[in-house]
Amino acid sequence: MRNFYLLLLIALVAIISACSDSTATSSNKDDKKSEQQALNEEDTREATTQPEEESQQPFEPMKPSENAKPLEETMSKEELAKMPVVEAHGADRTRSTPVGQTLIEGTTDQTDGLLKNYRLVAYYGQPNSTKMGILGEMEPDALMSKLKKQTQAYSDADPSHPAIPTIELITTIAQRDPGPNGLYYHMTSESDIDEYAKLAKDNNALLMLDVQLGRDTALHQVKLLEKWLKLPYVHVAIDTEFHVDEGQTPGVDLGSVDGAEVQEVVEYVSNLVEEQNLPDKIVLVHQFTDHAVTNKQKIKPTDNVEVALNFDGYGDYATKMSLYRKFVRNDPVQYGGFKIFYNKDKPVLSPEEVLKLDPNPAIINYQ
Repeated sequence: MRNFYLLLLIALVAIISACSDSTATSSNKDDKKSEQQALNEEDTREATTQPEEESQQPFEPMKPSENAKPLEETMSKEELAKMPVVEAHGADRTRSTPVGQTLIEGTTDQTDGLLKNYRLVAYYGQPNSTKMGILGEMEPDALMSKLKKQTQAYSDADPSHPAIPTIELITTIAQRDPGPNGLYYHMTSESDIDEYAKLAKDNNALLMLDVQLGRDTALHQVKLLEKWLKLPYVHVAIDTEFHVDEGQTPGVDLGSVDGAEVQEVVEYVSNLVEEQNLPDKIVLVHQFTDHAVTNKQKIKPTDNVEVALNFDGYGDYATKMSLYRKFVRNDPVQYGGFKIFYNKDKPVLSPEEVLKLDPNPAIINYQ
């Protein structure tokens, strides 16, 4: 009998031990399952947030070549310390900003915008006109191929600011005839704008919609473009010299835009960014004479709009560089832009020459 109870006791101990092991195994499995669920949930969160992150960066800069050297290594000690002689135009040559810096001295940028880390290289024009820029001189695919090559040259010249190919499309065209609205402009067709919007998107490029105003207001013309400005890769430019007063004619009389009117556009675009949860945008303002932009001090970038003042005159390089200093460096808004005319500049500056300017242009457009 004693042996029977002993065997029974051993059997009970074995059963209890087995149950304990089973519970422990079950618990371990549950722990592993919970851990795996947590990892799966994390993967799901990453998968669901990834498209949103991509939508915030709707472009692809041209990667610098492997042999591209930092800008500082390609310039002499004098060039690092002083602006070009022709830019100084007889004045003090001391640089206001270090070589490579695009933000103009005395200004700030509170945005998460593109110009902090990248440079825009844009081709300008209207697809139905060979006289208004390179866009009208080439078929879209050939244009994009040439634009990418030109953009690559800037990425190689300054690897610290990879360049983004950009299409600057004239969307409202100033004309000498008052037209049916009496405002001396007509619009590029929606189908043409859609075509170049798709071209930019398909090539991971940016689209900048340019307005020429005529006798209309800048704010009204930009509002006409709201459909496209709601796209994350679309920005806006203002051609100030085509804005004329009553009794004047675009192309005959040189026009101008008041800084307060530019600021209305900046604030409208800023509100659109907030309302539509868009990436921060750029407003580019063209100027090639003193008169073209008045009361410039009224132009104020916002927390989600960067502003660049683009010098866009053509001619000999000494005059162009000195006027860039006058309009951009010495009368700053936030960032500088510089236009190059393939057929009118003498000579056509290379990217390396452009990047010697003080400050470095954040936007270079070609016409």
